[in-house]
Amino acid sequence: MLPGARHLHSGKVRDLYEMTEGPHIGKLLMVASDRLSIFDFVLETTIPDKGEILTRMSLWWFDQLAALVPHHVVSTDVPDAVRGRAVICERLDMFPVECVARGYLTGSGLLDYRATGEVCGIALPAGLEDGSRLPEPIFTPATKADLGDHDENVSYDAVVATVGAESAAALRDLTLQVYGRAEEIAREQGIILADTKFEFGTGAGGAIVLADEVLTPDSSRYWPADDWQPGRTQPSYDKQIVRNWALSPESGWDKSSGDAPPALPAEVIERTRSRYIEAYERLTGERF
Repeated sequence: MLPGARHLHSGKVRDLYEMTEGPHIGKLLMVASDRLSIFDFVLETTIPDKGEILTRMSLWWFDQLAALVPHHVVSTDVPDAVRGRAVICERLDMFPVECVARGYLTGSGLLDYRATGEVCGIALPAGLEDGSRLPEPIFTPATKADLGDHDENVSYDAVVATVGAESAAALRDLTLQVYGRAEEIAREQGIILADTKFEFGTGAGGAIVLADEVLTPDSSRYWPADDWQPGRTQPSYDKQIVRNWALSPESGWDKSSGDAPPALPAEVIERTRSRYIEAYERLTGERF
């Protein structure tokens, strides 16, 4: 329960409320928790300060990108119980599409490429490896999955069928513009932005607005530029540490069992927290 707010929905990491008191009645309150999800399981272990790090990083990126696209944040004057990890935001009519941009080949894109030579219907050159830089960034949309389900990569034509040709073109162009600018900014700080996903909606005037979290280690793959080496898994500033531990013999977890992963050991929690903080500090130049 939050004073002055009514709970609407909880996702893997975020909790959504409607403001019922104060100057922002009717607006949404989006709270970033310290929860962590891997392989579509929300872990029982949390990562201290993660919600605050993600919120600060999103706010920093919204400022960097303001000349390209409006964003949904109205205020950071939130209830004391969630101060630092929440924002008050505009209600939007959300597009039912995960807008993914990839500048490098890895993850589900790599699996698609190995199977078909394509990603989301886009043919790519032969001979690419895990971590290869693509000739140019590509728009590789996905469906928005329900809690506990996988997002599924889809073709551009599927987006057209879902939202119409005009909106599909606008989402593709905006996704690639925002990725391009963010990739430049990250590169200046010695970080590669390999891929990222955005969520967009339309506001009262019909303009497309950038929503949800943006360019955090939860929604993006960040790699240290000086360690980049195609042909292997890249070291990263995200929850890969947790994924690697869960899949290791040390965890004793069988991914195919259907059971949730076990609780994380303290050392994995601290290493993961440190990576999130390092990503924030390297990108923004600010101390956490």
